[in-house]
Amino acid sequence: MSVYTSVGRDELAGWLAPLAVGELTDLAGIAAGMQNSNYFVSTARGRFVLTLFERIEPAALDFYLRLMAHLAARGLPCPQPVATATGERWRVLAGKPAALLSCLPGRIEDAPDAGHCHALGDMLARLHLAATDLADAPENPCGAAWREKVGADLLSLLDDADRTLLADELAFQRAQDYASLPAGVIHADLFRDNVLWAADGSLGGLLDFYFAGRDAWLFDLAVVANDWCADAANLTALIRGYADRRPLSDLEKQAWPAMRRAAALRFWLLRLEAAHRPRQGDVVTVKDPLHFRDMLLRFRLAPQLLPR
Repeated sequence: MSVYTSVGRDELAGWLAPLAVGELTDLAGIAAGMQNSNYFVSTARGRFVLTLFERIEPAALDFYLRLMAHLAARGLPCPQPVATATGERWRVLAGKPAALLSCLPGRIEDAPDAGHCHALGDMLARLHLAATDLADAPENPCGAAWREKVGADLLSLLDDADRTLLADELAFQRAQDYASLPAGVIHADLFRDNVLWAADGSLGGLLDFYFAGRDAWLFDLAVVANDWCADAANLTALIRGYADRRPLSDLEKQAWPAMRRAAALRFWLLRLEAAHRPRQGDVVTVKDPLHFRDMLLRFRLAPQLLPR
């Protein structure tokens, strides 16, 4: 999360009034993340997260907030949008669409072990299955079409080695048949900093659904594996936790090495775009694109097989 748009206390106090959350007592910007402006908001009735959406279209925002409410109603630990008496989940604040969400308890785990990964695998499968009855889900906003467009736009900005790597990987991904894989709503950004853990070690919260959309479920699993599974034990636990609830098909097992590459490519492109086309803001986080470029290089040299 980051802060691109500043919000004044008086302006926010007026915006909060229809939400019936009590008097504003504190407002603090959140520096982590890349896409939206985020604040912790404290009121007489508790602590919340305020998000101002910098580049999300209203129709997409309606879906993201509807998805979180849908999953929370089915028992998943997701932030719940706070709505007005007339059911509005977002309204304009400081010239941007904005929503207030419940602030989930827990902490981020920077060094997850196999227990964390097994629990997360199970939760990811629950998420996929719980969203199967959600109507009118849009396509993954950073899916294949986005990858082609952003990749083409960035090629001229890269050095020779990275340009060759990107062009070759785009061609490889273009040749894959992901359309035949089981699909549905995916989170698409379930990194370690988007999961909260309770004091007893249980999974307490899933955050940041603003890349969600319809795509192959396997892509979501690959995104998680790339960030959470630095060793074989974590990967085995993640896959078992997921597959115990939703077994993987033979096609998914065959596609796994290519999908690990697709997930690494997606985040290399996101970070390249942020680095080459930085956005202005009060508190802005730009993450190193080399991490995912180097991961992609490793996966190309040594295909990542599913654990037995």
